[in-house]
Amino acid sequence: MPDSFEKYSLTWHVTPEMLGVLSASGKFENTNPAWYTVLGWRAHEVETQEFFQFVHPDDVDRTNDAFEMIQRGRPIMAFENRYQHKDGGYRWLSWNCVPEGDKYFCSARDVTEDKLNRANLKNREEEARFREQFIAILGHDLRNPLAAINAATRMLQRKEEDQDKQQLMAGIQDSVARMSALINDMMDFARARLGNGINLASPTDSELHKVLNHTLEEIRLAHPQTRFEAEFNFADPVRVDSMRIAQLVSNLLANAATHGDNAAAVRMHARDDDNALVISVQNSGTPIPAERQVGIFEPFSGFEPDEDQKGLGLGLYIADQIARAHGGAMHLTSDEAGTSFTFTMPRGA
Repeated sequence: MPDSFEKYSLTWHVTPEMLGVLSASGKFENTNPAWYTVLGWRAHEVETQEFFQFVHPDDVDRTNDAFEMIQRGRPIMAFENRYQHKDGGYRWLSWNCVPEGDKYFCSARDVTEDKLNRANLKNREEEARFREQFIAILGHDLRNPLAAINAATRMLQRKEEDQDKQQLMAGIQDSVARMSALINDMMDFARARLGNGINLASPTDSELHKVLNHTLEEIRLAHPQTRFEAEFNFADPVRVDSMRIAQLVSNLLANAATHGDNAAAVRMHARDDDNALVISVQNSGTPIPAERQVGIFEPFSGFEPDEDQKGLGLGLYIADQIARAHGGAMHLTSDEAGTSFTFTMPRGA
């Protein structure tokens, strides 16, 4: 063993990294016990052959280029190639090699698991992106046939006098409307995941009182078993994308009606708070468990839908994305006093 390693003999023997002294001939003159741990080769098996005998055939050219570089006096850092294990397989190694005189002092770390993990992560990311692209394409392509069904049903409904058939066609229109809402959620989800969040129409100065009242009336019709109360204490106009704010509030109200205690009212409060607009929707009932509150604004978080709401579980996620697009944020509080979802947006954002 060279003098340079004598004082580090303990490190030489116990380090998990492969250490070796490489000669200009391409043979390792000294190797530490980690070679056996990582690759299964004993010292005499490694030191009697040129190191190229262990290199994966596909990595030979790159490794030769690196060897020529270090022979010219340039160190090699974080160079990766595959070395054969005694069992016949290959392990990925990351090398650091430094020239010193006519010797090259090398260390290698087994990075096989890291490579596999990175490859698996890349595959999962590509699969997720493919799924989101598929959702976007599917949602887009489903809109036209649904629109055709809706138009044809309306035409037939105007001509049909039989009440039973009228009811059947009304049921078809209700189903089409529900399917359209699901598609809209899918499209918003895909846009948010594939782009930089949900897109807004150019914000304009809106009479938000009218928007909120209209949204509330729509939700009352959809949830006749629920009592709704509202209190507004803010100044119009508000610079927003009014259609998106209506979507946000509609999602919150529908969610509160679905998961709340029907014996108590769902309360909506919109107010000015310093330089911010605050809209909160509160219901009564069993508090959301702490472990379910974490990530509740993520898609398919598990909080929604349930047996009474056969949706996609995207309502809170979309509400959060709309809030972010307005420069605002969504917050949740849930305890024995009730569950409240609150949207806060700086005025003039």
